[in-house]
Amino acid sequence: MGRKREFDVDQALDAAVCLFWRNGYEGVSYTDLTQATGVERPALYSAFGNKEALFRRALARYYEHYLDFVPAALELPTSREVVERLLFKSAELHTRYPDHKGCLGINGALACSDDTEPIRRAVIDARAEGEVSLRERFERAKQEGDLPETANCAALAAFVMAVVHGMAVQAKAGFSRDMLEAVAEQALSTWPTGNSTLSGKPS
Repeated sequence: MGRKREFDVDQALDAAVCLFWRNGYEGVSYTDLTQATGVERPALYSAFGNKEALFRRALARYYEHYLDFVPAALELPTSREVVERLLFKSAELHTRYPDHKGCLGINGALACSDDTEPIRRAVIDARAEGEVSLRERFERAKQEGDLPETANCAALAAFVMAVVHGMAVQAKAGFSRDMLEAVAEQALSTWPTGNSTLSGKPS
């Protein structure tokens, strides 16, 4: 019979999330992880595998626990409401924790070297999935008349993602939530509208 695990896996994973969020992937050593989680290296290896596997678990937990507002935002009635929710929730999240600002995915990938290409690829793939979901939502908005027929849904999705990611970098550099929300307002000020009642404007 195997030895019973003597630590809370979820608590250890949450600690790893915060550490990767603050320092990025390459800025975290196994010594850092053992100190942050309070778990010795053999037990961490047993529970999570190597550092790359632990980061992937941490990234999945980050998306599940901290970006849970994204699926809800995609269900809002208009494309502008979708974008507004995404931008303002991102501004709040990026500045919520003074000791780990920004975005775990962005922080984790910006300084990756060639040796950590799989990690950079994993983060890029995760962001790409989000961009696809956003593009599909905008395509539906276009069909509903909420966006104009001339709207480039792929470009709009890329634009929103660029703003969100830029806000994450700015938060990491010390920008306040108020400033990030001002950036969000600026981005929203040019949002295109269609001719349906969904847009809230007369045709």
